[in-house]
Amino acid sequence: MEIILTVLVIVGALIGFISEVLPVDLIALIVAIVLMILGLVTPQEGISGFGNTATITVMAMFILSAGIAKTGVIQIIRDWLIKWSGDNPRQQIFVMGMLVGPISAFINNTAVVAVFLPIVETWCRQQKIPVSKIMIPLSYCTILGGTLTLIGTSTNVLASGLSAQLGYSEFSIFQFTPISIITFSVGLIYIIFLSPYLLPNREKNTESSIAEDYQLKEYVSELVLTPRSTLIGQTLRESEIQRKFDLDVLELIRNKTRFPQPLADKVLDAGDILVVRSTKADLLKIRDERGLEILADVQFNDQEIESTLSSGEEKIAEVLILSNSRLVGTTLKDMRFRQRYNATILAIRRGAELVQGRLGKVPLKFGDLLLVQGPKESFIGLQTTRELLVLEERDVEMLRTEKAAIAIGIGVAVVLVAAFDIVPILVSSLAGVILMVVTGCLKPGEIYGAVRWDIIFLLAGLIPLGIAMDKSGTTQWLADHLVSLGGSLSGYWILVFFFLVTSILTEILSNNASVVLMLPVAVKVAQTLSLNPFAFMFAVMLAASNSFATPIGYQTNTMVYGPGGYKFLDFLRVGGPLNLLMVIVAPAVIVLVCGLSG
Repeated sequence: MEIILTVLVIVGALIGFISEVLPVDLIALIVAIVLMILGLVTPQEGISGFGNTATITVMAMFILSAGIAKTGVIQIIRDWLIKWSGDNPRQQIFVMGMLVGPISAFINNTAVVAVFLPIVETWCRQQKIPVSKIMIPLSYCTILGGTLTLIGTSTNVLASGLSAQLGYSEFSIFQFTPISIITFSVGLIYIIFLSPYLLPNREKNTESSIAEDYQLKEYVSELVLTPRSTLIGQTLRESEIQRKFDLDVLELIRNKTRFPQPLADKVLDAGDILVVRSTKADLLKIRDERGLEILADVQFNDQEIESTLSSGEEKIAEVLILSNSRLVGTTLKDMRFRQRYNATILAIRRGAELVQGRLGKVPLKFGDLLLVQGPKESFIGLQTTRELLVLEERDVEMLRTEKAAIAIGIGVAVVLVAAFDIVPILVSSLAGVILMVVTGCLKPGEIYGAVRWDIIFLLAGLIPLGIAMDKSGTTQWLADHLVSLGGSLSGYWILVFFFLVTSILTEILSNNASVVLMLPVAVKVAQTLSLNPFAFMFAVMLAASNSFATPIGYQTNTMVYGPGGYKFLDFLRVGGPLNLLMVIVAPAVIVLVCGLSG
């Protein structure tokens, strides 16, 4: 009976993950609660994920990564990228891969992509490279680099914790590095030689392309207040036109004088011209209801729109929604985005597609790219939040560059102390967090913003599922059935099977969920067949991290989806063959390095 209940919980979790009705971290917590209600785990076991060494270690590594990023260490790499990249696409990808890959081995790869996105955008613009040729390679290189060490990604740390939970030792920081160096090299060679042919050539990096790329000519217009307008004598706040219509007032022009945001308290007068973002349907409504006239939009071309919206103290820029943003799942109207950030959303891009409909009522997703217009001061605030990423290089003044050497020293010390088994990685990483604050690399208040709480709650919710699978006998039941199905296969092909299944699960679920489901089963199969359990754990761990075929399988893929202007099939065309290559190569390398004998 317990096996049936556990399987039903797993199926329910799978449906929840795939349907995306709720965020994955919330689904994981629901799973933990259901397991406790059904009695499959005790309350203590149900909340044990919050105190698990893997969860705490991942949390500490997020903070250490933030400390290194805040001191501008990664920006130093930018100069090397520009210096050595050259003009050949293959050389450019090779240089980028050799820089971001090793960095991702020690800094969480989502943090690396967050820092490198604006750097690569600027670099592409300077080198006149289509950004669509570089963004997917950036994501893939950080994914491959994250597998090089234990601390490169939360998946590795979780797999190490599950290993200890199953009665084996935790992984050392460089235990699987020899395997990952080979898979990283194979993957990088594939990206260098094949991705330039397989990736689309979408021009999105010229100075005059933003208005055209976002089709602003269709949505930005000028309205003039006629003498009969009902808005005369009212402020924009009093008129409520921005609330009642799908309309944002970007600028007010009065007697050839331009007034930028904030405009809410400006009293309107006859002859005032409002530069607005709106749909044609709403423009016609407001014209008829409020006595406005639409100026002929032939006077607007793409360059004029950009220069108008970016003139003086105003600017426009692309802003990426990160996975821990409060905007995920909500709307601009609910978040009161304009009031919170003193900026206006002109358009929303999801991959290669522009979001249609009333922007204020569109539920936002992780990876959405917002075209934002507002005062330059507003972008300073946007750059300081960890919920949104402005796709332009951060001002050097905002970074604590004088602390860069200290941050590097702390990071190296954390790694070395753990590598030589002086203290566990949990202890060294927590000590590193304290040193980051004491030395001024991070401010105390920045600790909480540095943590990816969605990942922490995801891990805390999933770990009890692994406990329930073990206690109920579900893991052994699944292992027995798999052994009976594949009993005639060699050890290598069984590894290939687990690598393939885990890869598929990662593409439709998440990397951490795939590890929790597959790693215990793989270990049981290894024990039953008297094979090396570490070989099977490494296969599942690497498969969960090597996710290339979709923009939703791995978070760095989602992060480059909008900035690269990609379509879903772009990832399948480039990443699908890479996934298949890893399915064949990685198990072979694991057999070569680790052996299969138990």
